[in-house]
Amino acid sequence: MRIPLSWLAEFVELPAGTTIADVHAALVSVGLEEEGSHDFDITGPVVVGEVLEFTEEPQSNGKTIRWCSVRVAAAGDTAADGGADVRGIVCGAPNFFVGDKVVVTLPGAVLPGNFAIAARKTYGHVSDGMIASTRELGLGDEHDGILRLSTLGLDPEVGTDALALLGLNDAAVEVNVTPDRGYAFSIRGIAREYAHATGAVFRDPAAVLPVAAAENGFSVIIDDQAPIRGRVGATVFVTRVVRGIDATRPTPAWMVARLKLAGIRSISLVVDITNYVMLELGQPLHGYDLDTIRGGIVVRRAVPGETLMTLDGQTRVLNPEDLLITDDSGAIGLAGVMGGLQTEITDATTNVLVEAANFDPISIARSARRHKLPSEASKRFERGVDPDVAAAAAARVVQLLEELAGGRAESAGSLFHAHDELSAIFLPDGYISKLVGVDYTDDEISDSLVEIGATLEHGHDGLIVSPPSWRPDLTHKSTLAEEVARIVGYSRIPSVLPTAPPGRGLTREQRLRRLSAETLAAAGLTEILAYPFVSSTSNTLFASPDDSAVPAILLANPLDAEVPFLRATLLPGLIDIARRNLSRGLTDLALYEVGAVFQPEEGIRYGITEVPPGAMSPSQETLAELDASIPPQPWHIGMLFLGNSVEKQPGQPALGFGIADALDAVRLLTDALDVTLTVRQGSHKALHPGRTAELFATIVNHHDGEETAPSSEATSDIPVGYAGELLPALADEFDLPRVVAVAELDLSLLMALAARSVEATPLSAYPAATQDVSLVVPVDVPAGDVREALAHGAGELLESIRLVDDYRAAGIEEGHKSLTFALRFRSSERTLTAAEASEARIAGVAEAALRFGAVSRE
Repeated sequence: MRIPLSWLAEFVELPAGTTIADVHAALVSVGLEEEGSHDFDITGPVVVGEVLEFTEEPQSNGKTIRWCSVRVAAAGDTAADGGADVRGIVCGAPNFFVGDKVVVTLPGAVLPGNFAIAARKTYGHVSDGMIASTRELGLGDEHDGILRLSTLGLDPEVGTDALALLGLNDAAVEVNVTPDRGYAFSIRGIAREYAHATGAVFRDPAAVLPVAAAENGFSVIIDDQAPIRGRVGATVFVTRVVRGIDATRPTPAWMVARLKLAGIRSISLVVDITNYVMLELGQPLHGYDLDTIRGGIVVRRAVPGETLMTLDGQTRVLNPEDLLITDDSGAIGLAGVMGGLQTEITDATTNVLVEAANFDPISIARSARRHKLPSEASKRFERGVDPDVAAAAAARVVQLLEELAGGRAESAGSLFHAHDELSAIFLPDGYISKLVGVDYTDDEISDSLVEIGATLEHGHDGLIVSPPSWRPDLTHKSTLAEEVARIVGYSRIPSVLPTAPPGRGLTREQRLRRLSAETLAAAGLTEILAYPFVSSTSNTLFASPDDSAVPAILLANPLDAEVPFLRATLLPGLIDIARRNLSRGLTDLALYEVGAVFQPEEGIRYGITEVPPGAMSPSQETLAELDASIPPQPWHIGMLFLGNSVEKQPGQPALGFGIADALDAVRLLTDALDVTLTVRQGSHKALHPGRTAELFATIVNHHDGEETAPSSEATSDIPVGYAGELLPALADEFDLPRVVAVAELDLSLLMALAARSVEATPLSAYPAATQDVSLVVPVDVPAGDVREALAHGAGELLESIRLVDDYRAAGIEEGHKSLTFALRFRSSERTLTAAEASEARIAGVAEAALRFGAVSRE
């Protein structure tokens, strides 16, 4: 919200010499956020001049200039820059005449854009100044010619300061208005806040304005038979009639300047007046050409298929939720958003119907977004407009139409007011001091609440507070506490951090989730955050390894109709971000994301349970229904690799990312969580059939919960995710390189399986014994299963086992393969003999032979 200081000073006392910084400081002290400042960026001397004569001089380039004699000071007086009272000025505009009063920028003046004025030689003359246009002064975009003051209804004395005359010496402060403080979207509201901050006297423009009661001489019917969410579309509707206006009259310069500083361009006198009053009082208004209205006005919802041509010339197909202003001919306006072209006020308009209404914020917000028509009016309705200011705002428009447009107010009109009073709030004694941590006196609390416009009644053990009509955000005793805190002053609140109670901190899940992210980041991966919205195809393609259907949560009001589902997997987001970065030249990527996925269960209907209205607390049953309406949301961790892991360099070819890198990252993660990982050949419809791994967490089940000998232990594998390379055809479809490695794991499950404490293994001081073994097994036997069998058979002496070769060529029977493993044995108590290492190796080979028919290959 931009607030011109001259306008603010009409409703609150500003001390002499008050600066923009002073006003900002005052408003910040009561909770408004400073945004910036605005002015016309002009410095003088800029004066009123009179064209005495001019000579037109055609130029060789086809242009005709005027060599003008312009008086810039009264006869005998010194000009504003100390020079002569009559100047020779070159001007290229053809739209002025001898005797016209114009705006002259004298040497030394600086116009917007740091355009300095000086005496310059041009077209064979020394131009001692410049005659300015509206655009050059920053008052508008028109540049058809110079500004003739008579077109603004002005006839000032020659030499008058034009900056003061046109309001160009004004400035505006800008503050950010939060959604809950819609009353501050007006000069009236900001003036009240400034008064709260400084103690200055506030003069309410709505309270002192004479409001003539309109008779019910104009038919208005509120016909909202199907209110949205139980809220009637219009609760206040005021109309007034003004006849005999001259719509061609110019908007006064002071009004143009204030509108410009407030961020609104001047359009026409009637429109400017409605915009001016909207900024002044916070009440959006609309003017109709009364002679184009057929019959009375009916406020209703749209019917399916109904259309409206709005003021921007667009024909819009309406939605049954849209609230409309209609007459006997049909829709003539989209309530609270934009008027219709049929009843637009033009230069030929003589009779005006003024409308000031209060519309349902939700209806207006949804219509504005649906039709992509954000406006100053809808912005205010969305945040809540004072229902008691509509009549005053309509009267203010009537007053200005009489003064500036020559109109004549009629008693005909209407006044509909069915807005509910705001609910009173019980404020217990001592509540505010306990909540804020400041010992406020009873007088401080009462005075603060009265100052913001509330009325008080003393009840048993507390106050009954009735909020003012412009504060619909005051709905609970905590909101009253906030008001007292800011009115008395935030400086009273001590800057003391509370002491955290002992035994608190991150939960186990939070620690493990943070550990997982830090492990991958330390390995060189970059964390990303993707949107949780996907298409149905993405969910089906990546969330299920086969063609089985994947239940998905469909959003009721998606931001993008092409991605209306909540994700069941992280891979679509990773792929989308990789594709975007690749298109911007980042060809080597290692990405990961830690995030929740949404996995609804079959047969359960998820949705929002109706909650009690207003400030009522939901019951335990309602809370239970709300919990049940939320689908399971486990945490997953996803990874994606593409491009090169090692760049090409002298003596070293480039090494590309692949499934091995994805598996290495997975192993780093599971090692950090102390989860035993088993990798098996797998299949997934989105992954390469020969380069897909199914990931399992292996857990040991002890009999009867007792620690037993290894031979009596049983293991079970729990699937925790997949790793692999995207199908080349799928990678090509996503505009990605041929090789893209991905992995996704159920992090919630991994964290549940993670060891609660990690027991460190002491380093052995004895040397290791290393041996290799090559086993021939059927080609369909996974190497991971053979590795596990070897490890199980070799027993406790085996320190590590690693697959080093997979041979399937000459010398190997067809349908078989030779797997070579490097084994390392070590004891923590003695130096192993070669015989002991060989015995352990033979035991491992025997276990592999028992399980898979493995044959040792010499």
